[in-house]
Amino acid sequence: MRPIQAMLQYKQHTIQKSVTVSGVGLHTGVQTTMTFLPAKPNHGIKFQRVDLPGSPIIDADCDNVVDVSRGTTIEQSGARVSTIEHSLAACVGLEIDNVLIQLDGPEVPIMDGSSMPFVQALHEAGSEEQNALRDFFEVQDSIWYREASRNVEIAALPLDDYRVTVMVDYNSPVLGSQHASITNISQFEKEIASCRTFCFLHELEMLYKNNLIKGGDLNNAIVIVDRVVKQDELEHIAKMLGKPRVEVKKEGILNNIELRYNNEPARHKLLDIIGDLALCGYPLKAQILAARPGHAANVAFAKKLKKAMQESSKKGIPKYNASLPPVMDIKKISSVLPHRYPFLLIDKIIYLDQETVSGVKNVTMNEPFFQGHFPGNPVMPGVLQIEAMAQIGGILVMNTVPDPENYWTIFLGISEVRFRKMVVPGDTLVIQCDLLAPIKRGIAKMYGRAFVGNTLVCEGTMTASIVRKDA
Repeated sequence: MRPIQAMLQYKQHTIQKSVTVSGVGLHTGVQTTMTFLPAKPNHGIKFQRVDLPGSPIIDADCDNVVDVSRGTTIEQSGARVSTIEHSLAACVGLEIDNVLIQLDGPEVPIMDGSSMPFVQALHEAGSEEQNALRDFFEVQDSIWYREASRNVEIAALPLDDYRVTVMVDYNSPVLGSQHASITNISQFEKEIASCRTFCFLHELEMLYKNNLIKGGDLNNAIVIVDRVVKQDELEHIAKMLGKPRVEVKKEGILNNIELRYNNEPARHKLLDIIGDLALCGYPLKAQILAARPGHAANVAFAKKLKKAMQESSKKGIPKYNASLPPVMDIKKISSVLPHRYPFLLIDKIIYLDQETVSGVKNVTMNEPFFQGHFPGNPVMPGVLQIEAMAQIGGILVMNTVPDPENYWTIFLGISEVRFRKMVVPGDTLVIQCDLLAPIKRGIAKMYGRAFVGNTLVCEGTMTASIVRKDA
């Protein structure tokens, strides 16, 4: 079984097999079994309450967040799951895009208070590459969130990578000011995953009184003592936590638990923000800078990112990065389509799922049609732009059958065609075709658009039929 290795994956990944962990919820104290299961491309991360009637599914989406008081809780169709951030961070850190997480209780187990038990479980499950590219949200302009009352500030800056820096300052003589950072998501497992959740001693009794730490234990959370504590108070704390005794030899950590890093609290805050920002629904390419973040601010910022993504997607321009590996190269394309030189007008497929396909045609001066169209003023004929669009649409149609080599794609009609701008040598045509309705009786109707950069150059509606070669 191939272990999971985070290394800036550009194809989507799921896990090879299901894997199960179990433990108590930090706030509910409920014993819960949690199972990670493989999921198809573009599924995303979803939670499922198998203990409830109908086994409802809750999307890991910032719009489903209903509580951020001491962790992140999501709810959909009346079903809730709380304290999801550590498991989400593990998925992001290992670049697992598609997974179904089943629970038989209301809260993700706290385990040791970090993401490491989930990372270890996902390694046990193994990684599986899927035939679909990751749809990154690439931040193009700086996005800011500010909460003046708490002096919180979070920013996402343009970057062709995913970096996160967190600064915390609790006005504590024990912690002081701390910062933590990763410059690549591949550092998550080694540098961040093992860092545990924490709280201050003065928060402990408040949490207890509000019935928020039923599963709390000094084995799954760090309690920071930032003042002198008398013996009678220590006895009260011991009773509260169900311990025979607790101690602190000096101002520091309750029961003198050894920190895994000097800045473990700041690293855990970085872990939390990675998990919470997963709720925006897409892997990110950005530099995240966060000052004094918390779950409320993280989720508010995730909503801001999601809104920016939606506004960007309204433009409808397919994303193309020439440095990324294609979904289908020319050899694979040639095994699906019968077209050959000089009539094969696709160089590569960069995105493919059940409803959408995107491909690329690099237009060079060496195209044979430029000899006659036109000498001294080369312009790609509009009919060939449509042909390139039709061939890319043919890939989409062929993707719906298990044995495409045994089928022909026959185009039946085109309509509503518009040519917006001339295409000339040196242009890179990026073409996207979308199914307008499910394929019925072998008939597909698609809407195609061709872009050069951010400029729409051609669009139209096409109808095609898939026919067996031996029919």
